Amino acid sequence: MFRLKRLRGLDTNLTILFIILVLVVLVLTAFLPGKFLTGRNLKSMAFQFPEFGLLALAMTLAMITGGIDLSVIATANLTGILSALIMTHYITPDVSGSFSALIIVIAIFIALLSAVVCGLVNGFLISFVGVPAILATLGTMIFYSGIGMAITKGIGVVGFPDSYLAIGSGTALGLPIPLIIFIVVTAVVALILRKSSFGMNMYFVGANPIAALFSGININFTILKTYMTTGLLAGLSSVVMISRFNSAKVGYGDTYLLQAIVVAVLGGIDPYGGYGRVIGVVMGIFILQALQNAFTLFGFTPYAKGLIWGLVLIMVMIINFITARYQERARISRMLEDRRFNNGVGNDADAVAP
Repeated sequence: MFRLKRLRGLDTNLTILFIILVLVVLVLTAFLPGKFLTGRNLKSMAFQFPEFGLLALAMTLAMITGGIDLSVIATANLTGILSALIMTHYITPDVSGSFSALIIVIAIFIALLSAVVCGLVNGFLISFVGVPAILATLGTMIFYSGIGMAITKGIGVVGFPDSYLAIGSGTALGLPIPLIIFIVVTAVVALILRKSSFGMNMYFVGANPIAALFSGININFTILKTYMTTGLLAGLSSVVMISRFNSAKVGYGDTYLLQAIVVAVLGGIDPYGGYGRVIGVVMGIFILQALQNAFTLFGFTPYAKGLIWGLVLIMVMIINFITARYQERARISRMLEDRRFNNGVGNDADAVAP
């Protein structure tokens, strides 16, 4: 019943998103002939957006449960610093290739494990302590950034082995490795949301926590697992990010936080929870990346970009609010029509009854 009620609105949102995506591509192609829709530029975008796309997916999961994760960037930076320190400390010029590969695997594992722990802290504060998600993750964002700053003293950790740098700049099967990682992770997240009990529980918790509680869903455990998953996605993003930058530092990707929220809302994720699909978020990522790339080609300053993203977020929220009100009025109108029709049929039947 829950899915049937949302189906029509979801299809409408996806259709609108697809039309916006096509219009953005056509307009940018017209205004940037020979620059935007070229193989070189598309390949460049394929290397750039996956790290941000993984953070947007993390934000999506948090918002589906009715929360938000403001600490995804800080988590990514902290876990990236930890893995970078392991590689730069233990991989030296005289280390063999097999041992170097083992250290890289250990560094990636530590990054993902520490990211899950960061998510666990967020989930514990929200679910068991009862701190609102926006306050809990705001606090941990500052805390994780502070840990990273204390470890590095604001200095970037640089000098990774070439085999690790291939993650962010290499190709496989003719496709950028970051793009392959993003495609695989996106498919897994979509399957979790649509086919697993954990995914359905996330939707129910976001849509109506009281009803979810009386349905036998462990709300606290669901929220805890959700934020552990968002942490894992942030850790994956850090692996791609620092391998592409060849350095790890506090403050990388700060602009991604606002953009991740913009993409989630643009992709049809309800900020109140319980509503949205991964395909909408993916289209939102493509739209945002196309605009981001166009801003770079036009030579916009970072300050102008921040202003534009803020305006986009406000506009998207206004449009979503108006659309939701229109759909709710249409739903009520249909219910009233059905009721009048059923009452009319009942009266006719009574009139002809012997």
